[in-house]
Amino acid sequence: MPLGSLDLDAVSVVTNIYRVAQGLRNKMEREVLSKYGLSWTSFSILYDLSIWKAIETKKLAESAAVSKATISNITKTLEKKELCYRKTDTRDRRITYVMITAKGIQVMEELYPEFHKREVEIVSGLTVNEQKSVTELLRKVIRKNQF
Repeated sequence: MPLGSLDLDAVSVVTNIYRVAQGLRNKMEREVLSKYGLSWTSFSILYDLSIWKAIETKKLAESAAVSKATISNITKTLEKKELCYRKTDTRDRRITYVMITAKGIQVMEELYPEFHKREVEIVSGLTVNEQKSVTELLRKVIRKNQF
């Protein structure tokens, strides 16, 4: 494809979304999550568990936008840290639920204020209206692409 035929606006949008996503992930892992021995993915799973309390592994994978294999690996690690546990459905053994533990809730209660402080810092260069506009536009991209 000749460079002159590229949609540079699309390239710019996607490149900037990628840079923000990578920068956000790296900053949060380095400044907050590493203190708790959590990766970005393990944090997002623990975050989902803190909201849902108990959730089927398939739904957790969808919520965290990762594969069921990734959920299995991450929950094993979180289980070793006593932050969650898995339980097989008594009626249908094919279904496994993941539940957050009291220790998992405690870690989230300690970690999240620091995490949120960084969220606020990251968008501090935008007005509230600009933040709302960015949110709206990103949600539009998410819906259109079914992310």
